[in-house]
Amino acid sequence: MASREGRRHHQDLVPLAALISREMRNEKMEKPNVRFGQAAQSRKGEDYFLIKTDCQRVPGNPSSTFSVFAIFDGHNGNAAAIYTKENLLNHVLGAIPRGLGRDEWLQALPRALVAGFVKTDKEFQSRGETSGTTATVVIVDRWTVTVASVGDSRCILDAQGGAVSTLTVDHRLEENVEERERVTASGGEVGRLSIVGGAEIGPLRCWPGGLCLSRSIGDMDVGEFIVPIPYVKQVKLSNAGGRLIIASDGIWDALSSEMAAQCCRGLPAELAARQVVKEALRTRGLKDDTTCIVVDIIPPDNTMQPQPPPKKQNKLRALLFRKKSLDSANKLSKKLSAVGIVEELFEEGSAMLAERLGNEENVVQSTSGLFTCAVCQIDLAPSEGISVHAGSIFSTSSKPWQGPFLCADCRNKKDAMEGKRPSGNWSFS
Repeated sequence: MASREGRRHHQDLVPLAALISREMRNEKMEKPNVRFGQAAQSRKGEDYFLIKTDCQRVPGNPSSTFSVFAIFDGHNGNAAAIYTKENLLNHVLGAIPRGLGRDEWLQALPRALVAGFVKTDKEFQSRGETSGTTATVVIVDRWTVTVASVGDSRCILDAQGGAVSTLTVDHRLEENVEERERVTASGGEVGRLSIVGGAEIGPLRCWPGGLCLSRSIGDMDVGEFIVPIPYVKQVKLSNAGGRLIIASDGIWDALSSEMAAQCCRGLPAELAARQVVKEALRTRGLKDDTTCIVVDIIPPDNTMQPQPPPKKQNKLRALLFRKKSLDSANKLSKKLSAVGIVEELFEEGSAMLAERLGNEENVVQSTSGLFTCAVCQIDLAPSEGISVHAGSIFSTSSKPWQGPFLCADCRNKKDAMEGKRPSGNWSFS
């Protein structure tokens, strides 16, 4: 397998002129304006962020531009956060087939995000470093917003009209029952820290390692049941636009989603990000790294309709709104979709790789006649590829010859994440 490491998957290329023509023909040329601001206060130096507003689906075609915003909250050191910031986006984009129009590109994005997250985790773990990181990646393409996340760095949407919805799921063992059940079913142990005398203190953690999160990138010393497979949600905003607030848990441990949205309404993005950080510090103090990105998606030739500043809340009301349950967040998202403010295009949070990579009835081959690993994108001879569905009790497919295919290393990674064999007993090519 090592001899194939340098080979890459190359699909039949579509002429640039044809792609640009397709973009011009199939899409409205009116695009929203995207304005953003960022603010942070550091305590441990483990928060990192990424802002990239000049990405292009079709190189050289300005009408295919999209923006990427991301936050990486490291723990046990900053190595995983730095590595993920530098490599994750390229791995995601490298997993999207070439020559797609915008609609097809957006449909391929959720699967590519899964592949990119797993590849980044696999590569970082091969370095032998034990730090880990959350990752929340937001891709804005016109009115469509795609969010992928592991960990507890949250992204919320404050739509015009004041409705706030959560576009991520917090992967905290303390609060997420489904994730606790998955970790224990995969061989992990969940419990609190024990001190002298047998007393238990602090939040629920996964053992070995003592991590409070059930999903992250890195953390090779914890166990493969702490998976890098992201929750992904894709929504389409109405032409009224909206505001995204992306932040590390230094914000969310101090403010509920509603409080964060309310405290910065009426402010431009740059000032809004500073206000969210300021409000979090005022509420809780600087107990953790605190990073916030605010992204305004604004109708063309318009500014955001100013919303009235938040009314002062009494202490009881502030306490009641301090925390928002996942169930109520999901109910609110459905209500938003029902009234046409936000159209939900995609949502999936399964931790099973076979479910997330899907099926391929007609497996695309590279120009060299080889198949391609769906995660790390290296070329495979037909005799080398292993179906992601082969032997999986979680798969709905009964066809082990059906793609997508994995290389031996990625298949071992998949088995370890599902608790089928101990982690750490496999090598990387």
